[in-house]
Amino acid sequence: MRKITVIAGKSSEELAKSISKKLKANLVTSDVRVFPDGESKITLDGKLSKNRIIVVQSVYPPVDTNLVHALSLVSKAKETSDDVIAIVPYMGYARQDREFLPGEIVTMKVLGRLFKGAGAKQIIVVDIHSMIGLKHFKIKTKNVSAVPDLAKYFKKMRLKEPLVISPDQGGKNRAEEFAKEFGSDCIALTKHRDRKTGKVQIKTSKFDGVKDRDLIIVDDMISTGGSIIKATEFLKKQRCRRIFVACTHALLMNNAEKKIRNAGVTKIVSANTIPGKTSIVDISNTITQAMK
Repeated sequence: MRKITVIAGKSSEELAKSISKKLKANLVTSDVRVFPDGESKITLDGKLSKNRIIVVQSVYPPVDTNLVHALSLVSKAKETSDDVIAIVPYMGYARQDREFLPGEIVTMKVLGRLFKGAGAKQIIVVDIHSMIGLKHFKIKTKNVSAVPDLAKYFKKMRLKEPLVISPDQGGKNRAEEFAKEFGSDCIALTKHRDRKTGKVQIKTSKFDGVKDRDLIIVDDMISTGGSIIKATEFLKKQRCRRIFVACTHALLMNNAEKKIRNAGVTKIVSANTIPGKTSIVDISNTITQAMK
């Protein structure tokens, strides 16, 4: 059997360790030294295989730094192996997948060129914001869903007449997938976001059937929490019971977790694509299965 090597980027160390264990692979860790001018120097601790090398590195804030680290690790792996897989659990810049306003740069197109140029043969992401972004990668790509793992976690909870909610129409399919796995109904709110200001408004006027029920708001990612807060405020007015949030990527910028809790959310549950105290759902098995 060929010996696989897993390189653990600093942004995804624990997830990389879990993936390595499940694959019975050789784990190579990385040490990062940051100079006063902000430059990073990466040193690998371990020997790389000439066979398949898997690089695990999420691209969350600081996004640009973690992106350069990911590309550097892929490039180093390519020096030894022609079979390099980049696992990027959270892909930064995924929302910049098309030109929404005149003059905007489609950054995902740039990333597609960079990962290919660095030497990645394949890239695996988890619940990418839009599948359109992956079309800019001229290498083999795969998007893995964390929804079944998240739904499995909520199945263990004792909820009263649970109902799954999508905070907008764009996430309806994801919420329906969660509801199917979880075993409940699903409804979607109608949201409007101003492209220039980022301000969010809930356009739905009223919902029947949520009174005294536990709700699970399902989303792919939470950045500042604006959409979740607006949805929570609206649903609380409909006299629901408790509100939980299930998301794959919990960025939780600018004290978002506290703001979301203050809005009335009982608990936030996220996958470990981004490490943090809400990241309690392990998706290493789902990722390893996707490689078989």
